[in-house]
Amino acid sequence: MEFPRLYLVKQNFPDRRIADIPATVQGELKAAGFGSRLTPGSKVAIGVGSRGIANIATIVRAVVEFWKSQGMQPFIFPAMGSHGAATAEGQADVLHHYGIHEATMGCPVISELEVVSLGKTGEGLEAFMDRNAFNADGVMLVGRVKWHTDFAGKIESGLFKMMAIGLGKFAGAQTYHTYAYKLGLETVIRSVGRQVLKSGKILGGLAILEDANHNTGQLTAVPVEVMEQREEELLALVKSWQGHIPVPEVDILILDEIGKNISGAGMDTKVSNRSVNGQNNLWPNTPHIHRVYIRDLSDISYGNGVGLGMADVVHDRLLSKIDWVPTRINSLTASTPAAIRTPIHFSTDRECLERMMPTVGKFSSTDVTFCRIRNTMQLSKSLLSENLLAIIRSNPALEILEGPFPFEFDAGGQLPELLRPEKMGTPQEVAH
Repeated sequence: MEFPRLYLVKQNFPDRRIADIPATVQGELKAAGFGSRLTPGSKVAIGVGSRGIANIATIVRAVVEFWKSQGMQPFIFPAMGSHGAATAEGQADVLHHYGIHEATMGCPVISELEVVSLGKTGEGLEAFMDRNAFNADGVMLVGRVKWHTDFAGKIESGLFKMMAIGLGKFAGAQTYHTYAYKLGLETVIRSVGRQVLKSGKILGGLAILEDANHNTGQLTAVPVEVMEQREEELLALVKSWQGHIPVPEVDILILDEIGKNISGAGMDTKVSNRSVNGQNNLWPNTPHIHRVYIRDLSDISYGNGVGLGMADVVHDRLLSKIDWVPTRINSLTASTPAAIRTPIHFSTDRECLERMMPTVGKFSSTDVTFCRIRNTMQLSKSLLSENLLAIIRSNPALEILEGPFPFEFDAGGQLPELLRPEKMGTPQEVAH
């Protein structure tokens, strides 16, 4: 089949990056009075999750240093539900690959799955907390506030969700997602979060907001007394920064990779406009995507292939990298079996695309529109087909960097690696 030519296009998002992250963390925590909540010598449990957050090691190290400067004894624990194959070793390994371990942080990293019951909510949900965190004098959470991949609400993914599914470890994640199937995840997050707050153990959190370039755009210390209200405000703010595919509609979206380090669902559903439950083009005010093709699995997804079920076609190389044990555990714990269904798959990029092109309602293959991105977290640069040129030129936020050039395959039918991390300007520490 004949393919349209391509342009390499840059999407110019506002740059909100923080110049001095450690100083900002220290300033926020001091201004919020976190140090006055405990007496010197107290043990502080710092909960850290499993997402690919930019500069996460730098941020967490600065939190550790703050507590040390206050005369406290901090330690880090994984707050990540069923991730890392729902094992203590696996969750510690996730943090280690982000550069978070005792040698770099200057404090212990304690990973265990034992939990303590915190009683039941009004809806009948039993709340849990990591045992080591519960036995500490206070608990602080470090997490990113952003939109969730499964639902839309005033509180989605952030500190409150971390208090529920993260602090509850595997036991909590199983229970909460089961209730969420009927009650809705936002209801469960709020209900369990409020129950956790009643324990008196939570000191507050450090909310991380990222801009559309995946830079650390804001760091906000959130005291325990205002966590729920403040998180609603922060989510509304970061949603206004959200990046999207740079055209309103595309026939075939090519994702070079998916992975748990990229999104809890493997891909950001509000970029690809897919649902973990199988629906297409569910989210309003989001570009309309007719077909999704996934080429590969991120090397730091630990074999977790959650998200492949949202594609229409995948490359065989993706399937060959999946470890079905953590993939099944994660998907079934989250009650999203559709997210790991196996789509149509072929051994070359060319065949995957040629099989999809006749399914988008275009009689000529050169009329099929394409957008190729590395993953749903990196949206500043994309490859767009020449038949989208009028739309590209009408958008002042878009800049053509190269092209047009042929939509080429090598002798084996594979696409060239035009969107390598070093070319795309991947933020540091994401893949560490």
